Amino acid sequence: MNDYLSRTGRIFDIQRFSVHDGPGIRTIVFLKGCPLRCKWCCNPESQSHAVEEMTLAGKTKIVGKDVTVEEVLEEVEKDRVYYKRSGGGMTLSGGESLLQPDFATGLLEGAKDIAINTAMESTGFADFSVIERYLPFLDLYLMDIKHIDSAKHKLFTSQPNEKILENARKIAEYKGTRLIIRTPVIPTFNATKEEIGAIAKFAASLPGVEEMHILPYHRIGSDKYAGLGRDYSLKHIEPPSQELMNELLQVVRGYGLKSQIGG
Repeated sequence: MNDYLSRTGRIFDIQRFSVHDGPGIRTIVFLKGCPLRCKWCCNPESQSHAVEEMTLAGKTKIVGKDVTVEEVLEEVEKDRVYYKRSGGGMTLSGGESLLQPDFATGLLEGAKDIAINTAMESTGFADFSVIERYLPFLDLYLMDIKHIDSAKHKLFTSQPNEKILENARKIAEYKGTRLIIRTPVIPTFNATKEEIGAIAKFAASLPGVEEMHILPYHRIGSDKYAGLGRDYSLKHIEPPSQELMNELLQVVRGYGLKSQIGG
């Protein structure tokens, strides 16, 4: 028996038949806990590692469950036929998977051992010594680069960005893991040609990086804040227009990167 199968971690959801967060049809495993507090986060129940109660539509549910690697992989493997046909696989999301390295690397190693493609959606906010543990088992790293200006990054996410940008370069230099940069487009934060252009310029400077996705802000999940007894501070923000998103798409492509709206 592989020793990683008995490792335990905390998740808050497993989503099957997803066509986001990586190629093909995927199963997304959402891990609990995140070092950032992005003002627009659509999964606020992911931020704390603690098991919580959340009330939606008058119903209260427990958010957070401790599971083993073996239990998760049994769920992931149910859709192997769809992965094979579509080029899909398993994606780790959250929260931030880097906060549960023993569990998360066990999931990735287990998926690779049964020939399932692996991806991870991540902020990259961790010591690189932690990230290095993931890379040998990771086919695709979907890395969020939210802003180039560290002070503005901290104002909207609670953390500066120097470590994130440094790690992006190190991940790009690692052979064997493909890196795609993804940027949420948030009005009042980064929804200008200049700010998105600065991120695209940085992404284009990373060795081997050919692709950057821009993700329009939405209010999906905003009701969860009330369900957790928290305030949603961006409720006055309107989603960016399709016209603006198309303009930003051309800005990104102007740096020689493949790009798309949505991820």
